[in-house]
Amino acid sequence: MDRNHPTTGLLERVGAVNQVSAALRFVWDAASGWMIARLGLVAIQAVLPLAGLYLIKLIVDAVSNSVSDPSAGQGFQDVLVLIFLAAFIALLTAVTRAISGFVSEAQAQLVTDHVADVLHEKSAAVDFGYYEDPRYYDTLHRAQQEAPHRPTRLVANLTLVCQSTLTATGIVILLATVHWVLAAVILLAVFPALFVRARHAGRMYRWQRDRSPLVRTSSYIGWLLTQAPHAKEVRLYELGDELRKRFRAVRTVIREERLRLARQVGIENAATQIVASIVVFGSYALIAWQTVSGPLTVGDLVMYFGAVQRGQSTLQSLFAGLGSLYEDNLFLSNLTDFLNIEDRVVAPSKPRSTPHPIREGIEFRSVTFAYPQGARPVLQEVSMRVRPGEMVALVGSNGSGKTSLVKLLCRLYDPDEGSVTLDGIDLRNLDPVEYRRRIGVVFQDYAKYSLSAMDNIGFGDAARLDSSDQIRHAARMAGVDQVLEGLPRGYDTLLGRLFPEGEELSTGEWQKVALARAFFSDTDLLVVDEPTSALDAEAEAEVFRSIRDLIRNRAAVVISHRFSTVRMADRIYVMDRGRIVENGSHEELVSLGGTYARLFHIQAAPYVSTTARDWETGRRVNESSS
Repeated sequence: MDRNHPTTGLLERVGAVNQVSAALRFVWDAASGWMIARLGLVAIQAVLPLAGLYLIKLIVDAVSNSVSDPSAGQGFQDVLVLIFLAAFIALLTAVTRAISGFVSEAQAQLVTDHVADVLHEKSAAVDFGYYEDPRYYDTLHRAQQEAPHRPTRLVANLTLVCQSTLTATGIVILLATVHWVLAAVILLAVFPALFVRARHAGRMYRWQRDRSPLVRTSSYIGWLLTQAPHAKEVRLYELGDELRKRFRAVRTVIREERLRLARQVGIENAATQIVASIVVFGSYALIAWQTVSGPLTVGDLVMYFGAVQRGQSTLQSLFAGLGSLYEDNLFLSNLTDFLNIEDRVVAPSKPRSTPHPIREGIEFRSVTFAYPQGARPVLQEVSMRVRPGEMVALVGSNGSGKTSLVKLLCRLYDPDEGSVTLDGIDLRNLDPVEYRRRIGVVFQDYAKYSLSAMDNIGFGDAARLDSSDQIRHAARMAGVDQVLEGLPRGYDTLLGRLFPEGEELSTGEWQKVALARAFFSDTDLLVVDEPTSALDAEAEAEVFRSIRDLIRNRAAVVISHRFSTVRMADRIYVMDRGRIVENGSHEELVSLGGTYARLFHIQAAPYVSTTARDWETGRRVNESSS
């Protein structure tokens, strides 16, 4: 949609109004009981100001009558009773305001927590592919930016609108008893403020949507400057000044644009205040004329003066609340946009049961795949099979498609052409959540949870987090049990330096923890990407003995550039530019003299007397002589 098109603002207003009912349901679902209590208090608070105004009128009239005719009535005793009633109204107002503040806070906290829970649920469930799409991060950023405070503001503005509507209705009726023009003018005087508020909300909404990438850029640069992952390079390469300069440049653009919007709304607000002031003092003149000419008493004068002042402020609060409510709903559409993201990897309406244990294995059948934002396929006509009890290795240069193949294997994506099957069943016919429970994965960029060692391993199967003996067994299989037992609090020790009392591990120890997490998962398929890149030769051999023990009735897929690892596999698939160009055992592929043999001898060259160049030269001589 063209955001400069004249109909854009109207469409946004209609969309925001349409979301009011949805927002109300959101608040009701989160805190229905507190909402009922809040509405009851609103009704009381709406009536109390009117009662206070009327009592002031009675007090002034009673004093005036006593002064003009001391013999009429009981004089000061009547005034004292009225003052006592007015004090009671003021006290009741203060008490209800205090109770309302507590109820408001309780309701707001529940709504905020409910929104956070919904946001987290969607974030955890959304397709992995969105995390590789910049547009998703813009949508997520806007949702996260609004989620913490918009629901709280929504609750406050809903209450304000309800209370102000009741109070304003009484005051308008009261002013109409003086002259209908007075009520009409007071109402019309506050409409410009509502228009200005709604117009500014629309501008801010469009600015935020358009500038999300720039705001995220400033946040990213700030993160580079302040967080641990890049702290070493920022200092060693003296990047601080350069990053600060870039941060300031981005923030200058953001600040100037925000100030321009603020300047526009400031000018418009000043104009509306001038109109409102003219209306107020014109109303005072009309009431004063009515008093001087006889129809009104001095008490009426005081009451109506107070009504005009209270009416203007109440109506301003009402229309400000309506404007804020419109703004809140407009911005809550950012949350709605995020929650309405449609998954591409979905469960069929009637999914088939995921085979357990697997009997035939996993098979890729002529699979072709391109990323949604990619211009070319990263996998082309890939066919391979992984049988139970078999360890399969994927070999190839960077960018050959190995990790993409694993993503399809884990059903983080679906292929564009061909199929991936489990025991002959297309993965698209299985529930992806149930299927993924049968896979244990260690990615090259494995997670380091700043939680206890027990949690770091137990997250391999969160349903069995209390199985401490099995967690310790997984740690022994990964060769990290002695390290964890030697920590200050053993397996209950926090890992990492993010929180106090956390203990940092070496890169190799972290990798073993990640392997233990995969070993702990009760899976039929183990997938490991560079599982021993940070381990020494002895630890590597021990890990692969554990993998061999683990997959007696299961299957394993290993991605590695270390041929000491790869040669242990039962079958090796060699990938190049998204295709499988060779497959076989280590001995078969070396004897074939193709891509695998070349890569193997290049890596082995430093450890053997024959260099890779000698091997290449010898192969060419043999080929030419034959």
